[in-house]
Amino acid sequence: QEWKNTLATWDPRDFCNISKICLPADTYWSPPIFIIERVNGHDSNLDYTIIMHNGSFNFTQPFQVTLTCSLMILKFPFDTQTCNLSIASFLYPVTDLVMKTRRTAAEMMESSQSYFLTDGEWKFTNLSILEYVEETDDGEFSLVTFMISMERRPTLYILNLILPTCALYLLDMAVLFGPSSLEEKINFQIAIILGSSMLAVILNNILPTSSNKPPMIGTH
Repeated sequence: QEWKNTLATWDPRDFCNISKICLPADTYWSPPIFIIERVNGHDSNLDYTIIMHNGSFNFTQPFQVTLTCSLMILKFPFDTQTCNLSIASFLYPVTDLVMKTRRTAAEMMESSQSYFLTDGEWKFTNLSILEYVEETDDGEFSLVTFMISMERRPTLYILNLILPTCALYLLDMAVLFGPSSLEEKINFQIAIILGSSMLAVILNNILPTSSNKPPMIGTH
């Protein structure tokens, strides 16, 4: 966070050329912000603010937060999700506090990719920023929303789920139309039903549940 306080200025020549100082965050006023989609999180103890001689404040506090996000998993595991991170300050109306982003979406995306895990299940694809004013019963407030787009890496699900399922169906067709006897076909069918049941249990455990529509792969 960066802001200016015209009452906290000094001439460095009068104070041994000191142009900036570091003070506890509660020494001066700081804009309180809230993450609307936040469920829980862990804040750090680095509650210090850097103050420049011209009244510029720089407050950096790293923390880990868990957000709620509505997933559309109809195309699972080939789905792309967009989750929002909305920052607001509902203690001050837009007439008193306006929030702006210092960097563009492209700059923030490039910076975020250096921190995002590249070998996980998700691939970070895009970042968009929306600055707007929201009207509530208590007044109008400034908001900044970061729209984060992620694409699921389907390789693991293809190897562990889709390929075995296709193999079972092909085996089922081969046995059904093959020259085997009726008793052998029944034994094969029972084995295939057991294999399909096991895959159904695995599918039920790995499918995400945060969606109004079930994935197509789970309805066939």
